[in-house]
Amino acid sequence: MSDLIDDPEPGENAPEFSVSELSGAIKRVIEGEFGHVRVRGELGRIARPRSGHIYLDLKDDRSVLSGVIWKGVASRLSVQPEEGMEVVATGRLTTFGGQSRYQIVIEDIKPAGVGALMAMLEKRKKALEAEGLFAADRKRPLPYLPEIIGVVTSPSGAVIRDILHRLRERFPRKVLIWPVAVQGERCAPEVVRAIHGFNAMTPGGPLPRPDLIIVARGGGSVEDLWGFNDEAVVRAAADSDIPLISAVGHETDTTLIDFASDKRAPTPTAAAELAVPVRLDLLAWLDKQAARLSQAQGNAIGLRGQRLRDLARALPRVETLLDTPRQRFDTWAERLPAALIRTVQMRRVALSERAGALRPSLLRRAVEGDRRRLRDTAARLNTRALTREIDQRKRDLDRLTIRFSDAANRQVQGWRERMETLDRLRETLGYKATLRRGYAVVRGDGSLVTTRDAAAMAAMLEIEFADGILGVGADAEMPRKPVKPAARPKDPPEDQGSLF
Repeated sequence: MSDLIDDPEPGENAPEFSVSELSGAIKRVIEGEFGHVRVRGELGRIARPRSGHIYLDLKDDRSVLSGVIWKGVASRLSVQPEEGMEVVATGRLTTFGGQSRYQIVIEDIKPAGVGALMAMLEKRKKALEAEGLFAADRKRPLPYLPEIIGVVTSPSGAVIRDILHRLRERFPRKVLIWPVAVQGERCAPEVVRAIHGFNAMTPGGPLPRPDLIIVARGGGSVEDLWGFNDEAVVRAAADSDIPLISAVGHETDTTLIDFASDKRAPTPTAAAELAVPVRLDLLAWLDKQAARLSQAQGNAIGLRGQRLRDLARALPRVETLLDTPRQRFDTWAERLPAALIRTVQMRRVALSERAGALRPSLLRRAVEGDRRRLRDTAARLNTRALTREIDQRKRDLDRLTIRFSDAANRQVQGWRERMETLDRLRETLGYKATLRRGYAVVRGDGSLVTTRDAAAMAAMLEIEFADGILGVGADAEMPRKPVKPAARPKDPPEDQGSLF
């Protein structure tokens, strides 16, 4: 047994550590030797869990360093980390014993120079352009003369004073100012809230909705203007229902909001010039248009007057138009009396010719002859017509007699059948049939008796049976036969004619 156990080598009396003790010692050494460090590298994997923290990798061509940005620090960063960006991270080194690794807890992160910012800006621009946010068909025309202008800028800078001064010079309008931070970490979220807030206003409400929005800022470095390159700001400008003018920086400065806005102005002062026209120019233009209108009206009236005079010269005079009709009238007036005299003479001759044949004796003979022919014709016509009428009436009377006789016979037969039915019903329901079944009718002193007391009080009783009446009492008579009902009249013989 002792042979299987090796003897300890000399010098192997070093202390033994647990895993946690060793991990803690390493952590103290690293945190003690490396307090705050600045590390330059390229951002690799970036993870954003629901906790709000950011986990990322810093790498170069040979090594990888894990990093973490806690939620409170991540919300204050001026530039959000993106994969592939070259940055300078400031923080402290520590270890994570659960996975036996060391990492840097980042407290600040900045792009490694202007070149990195521009590369990231170009990458973001291409991504947003691919989505169509910069397309020309999305841009809306600016209102010619907006009633209310909303300005998104810092209320304390020179930009708002320049805009108000230029608006007052050109065409005074109502201005709503939404104060925002124009640089730093608060710039992008405040600009987004301002654009959304102006769009959420109600037209005609207590605080009226503006007809035009101006997002303005003075010049500065790329880092100063970086808030206007934020993706959220670009999307808010592209989604705005109110036309938007971007006036960020000077003429040489370009931000992503310039591509998403409906109009880019090189300076805030130029944005005010784009927003409204010059009032004096409008008044001069109106005066010019009024003068042109008056001149056009005068020219039109002059041309029409000249045209009327030209047409008037081509028309004949009124006196000339009436000369020929007047002469024709005089000619016919001279010829009319002679024409009337000739017409009367011709009519008189024609009347004399026709009156010669109209002697009274001839007229009387003609009238008498016509009267005789008329009487003969009327007599012939009346005799024939009356004969035809009488024959037709006879035929109609015969048809009616036959139809009426048939109807009367059917009606009489119906009445006969109904009377027989009623008679049978009477015999069935009458008391005579009841008497034949063994019952009797008792009458006392001429009244019907239905109780024993009434029968005892009666002086004389008559009991009617089916075969006769029996009297009971002092004054009772001999039994009498029941009275037979009167016989029904017999039907007329079949050969008896109908009265109809």
